[in-house]
Amino acid sequence: MILESTLACPECGYAKRETMPTDACQYFYDCEGCGAVLRPTPGDCCVFCSYGDVACPPAQESGKRCCTSSN
Repeated sequence: MILESTLACPECGYAKRETMPTDACQYFYDCEGCGAVLRPTPGDCCVFCSYGDVACPPAQESGKRCCTSSN
């Protein structure tokens, strides 16, 4: 399981490598570049599934695109 993901802000493009929680989805993330509060896009369970280069651990474990989707 991969525990780090690079989040890229859709507002300003700022990217930062972050450690993902292993037991929950992260619904909010504050961009250090522009201060935007990132939230999951419709259909995604967390900011890592929406804006990261690696899906969150619950999604990785389930083998689905996102841990709450039916994909």
